[in-house]
Amino acid sequence: MKGETKEQRFIRVAERRIRRVLDSFRSLSQCSNKRMYNWDEKQLSRIWDAIDHAYETCQDSYKNVEPEEFIL
Repeated sequence: MKGETKEQRFIRVAERRIRRVLDSFRSLSQCSNKRMYNWDEKQLSRIWDAIDHAYETCQDSYKNVEPEEFIL
């Protein structure tokens, strides 16, 4: 929004995005109901691997936030 600082914009945007992530996890949790869905350990392993990879990629993006400076 106009007139907000970078920190205020980060908080506003991050809170909204985190809520969406948490809502998605709640929705995914509903698929654990064996009366409604059938899944096996191989499928679960692929799901958790994909989630772990996305999480680690996101976490890594915060580690090297400063662009590398080119020096001759």
